[in-house]
Amino acid sequence: MARPRLGGPDAVRRLIWYGLVGLILVWCAAVPPAGGNLSLYFSLMMWVTLATGLNFIAGFAGYMPFGYVAFYGIGTYTTGIAVKVLGLSVYAAVPIAGGVGVLLALLFAPTLRLSGIYFAIVSLSLAIICQRLVSLLPEEITGGSLGINLGVITIREHGYYTMLLVLVLALLTASWLARSRLGKALKAIRDDPEAAEAMGVNVPRSRLFAWLLSALFAALTGGVQAWFTGALDPQTAFDVLITAKTVIYAMAGGLGTVLGPLIGTVVLVWVDELIWRSFPVLNNFLLGLIIAALILFVPRGIVGSLMQRYPRVRRYIM
Repeated sequence: MARPRLGGPDAVRRLIWYGLVGLILVWCAAVPPAGGNLSLYFSLMMWVTLATGLNFIAGFAGYMPFGYVAFYGIGTYTTGIAVKVLGLSVYAAVPIAGGVGVLLALLFAPTLRLSGIYFAIVSLSLAIICQRLVSLLPEEITGGSLGINLGVITIREHGYYTMLLVLVLALLTASWLARSRLGKALKAIRDDPEAAEAMGVNVPRSRLFAWLLSALFAALTGGVQAWFTGALDPQTAFDVLITAKTVIYAMAGGLGTVLGPLIGTVVLVWVDELIWRSFPVLNNFLLGLIIAALILFVPRGIVGSLMQRYPRVRRYIM
């Protein structure tokens, strides 16, 4: 009589992934007590969260939003207005920022009828519109072109740990999505929307769920960023370079995988930090060369190319 298997590749894959998430949680949580570089680790967690959120709509559903920064920017300003104008606690302001980001995504939802470069360009134009609207609103609310200075609104470490919480929630959401029926439906839509619809997939609803999840984590990240730095303005909050870096980090690791955005972001952020310390004048030049080399030689990203070259690795990577 054959002995029953205690666990297959899926169990091993989950064990590896949740073990990695636990390691990230412990490592980052230990940074403040150990006197580590809070700004560096906060930035790292922020970019991993943004890349993971982008992966929901770009990697799983195949929709590349060049205007992704709109949700991040709205999150920062919602937090700033809630604290500075409405007098709310920052602990309440950040969840509200996430909710406003979801509402904005619902407002932008009709753009999902487009696809490819048309969707990308329209989403970028909407982000630019959001920046202009924020700049034109009364200075008593948004601070005009100068933005909002929150000052010291709470303990800085609390903002750091809140970013860690949002990061872990994003990673756990990604692992759930990858194994859920929704995740499989989104990948079917990405590969062939017509075939997915013929198989019974509700294409508009599935895409909308991915869109809302993506917006939620971008807005939460923006809200926590405003908390941590204590200052915001339209130029930095809605800077299109935020979208560009998020896309590059996610693609460097491998879109459509759970591990890819994490690996790509960690590698490039640390490479950027090392280059900046050693060659501050050539920082952007050398980083650009490395990014170009990654896109040229590993177009599927680090994780995607690894799985393509060694198919057996696929059973251990989410």
